[in-house]
Amino acid sequence: MPPRRQPQPKSGPEGPRPAVLLLAPLLLFALQGVAAAPAAAGGREDSPGLQDAELPRGLLQQAARAALHFFNFRAGSPSALRVLAAVLEGRATVNPKKECQVDLVFTTDHYNPEDGEEHLGKCSARVFFRNQKPRPAINVTCTRLIEKNKRQQEDYLLYKHMKQLKTPLDVVSIPDSHGHIDPSLRPIWDLAFLGSSYVMWEKTTQFLHYYMAQISSVNQWKTNDDAIDFDYTVLLHEFSTQEIIPCRIHLVWYPGKPLKVKYHCQELPTPEEASGTEEGSAVVPTELNNF
Repeated sequence: MPPRRQPQPKSGPEGPRPAVLLLAPLLLFALQGVAAAPAAAGGREDSPGLQDAELPRGLLQQAARAALHFFNFRAGSPSALRVLAAVLEGRATVNPKKECQVDLVFTTDHYNPEDGEEHLGKCSARVFFRNQKPRPAINVTCTRLIEKNKRQQEDYLLYKHMKQLKTPLDVVSIPDSHGHIDPSLRPIWDLAFLGSSYVMWEKTTQFLHYYMAQISSVNQWKTNDDAIDFDYTVLLHEFSTQEIIPCRIHLVWYPGKPLKVKYHCQELPTPEEASGTEEGSAVVPTELNNF
């Protein structure tokens, strides 16, 4: 398997922006926008041994990014994507296993903001990091969601645009070598970002977070139903290692229906093994149709 490290792609003014979610009981996800992922043993609110901890630098931002990856995936809407604006407040507690629970409040922006648009809303979240293990448990609630009819209309326009694209797509990379995203390819980027949100949440740890840096290839197939079904490869920028990780993602999406994601990421070889891979899959519960 080829080495994991690759040249980092350029980013222009319209290049990638940081962004969140799964397979977990849904506590509440109506107009208030609540999403939840279960905590492992020791991650519940009543867990014994939790003590206030001095906040490591960047921990609140780390938790907010993970919560948004989770939120974006569970929302399942390219038109409802959010990114972090600012962390307003937060606190952290740790237990004897050195697992960290973060409670925080932060503001968000629309992923593709319009001129003069204010912050999209405010979110409160509880994020539970299991030491250095990936896939933190998350419970997040956001306000000021995009009006349902507007979101459905924008999602349908994106869907219609995607269905009209030629198959297979003749796309080498997004953004291109100059960091530019052609407007006709923006829907592909947004939909890829939606599916990648799940991958980035699953891979996030207390010390590692990810940005979608580039789409290196895209393929699309016609299916028996009306869903958008396509396979793409993204380059995820891993912080703080600065590694570029290729992940092949298969996404099935139809407006208002559960999002389906499968992925396969190339991992850096370790001394004990010649190569490594990481895989995962997800289907958003049907209850999210009420989102």
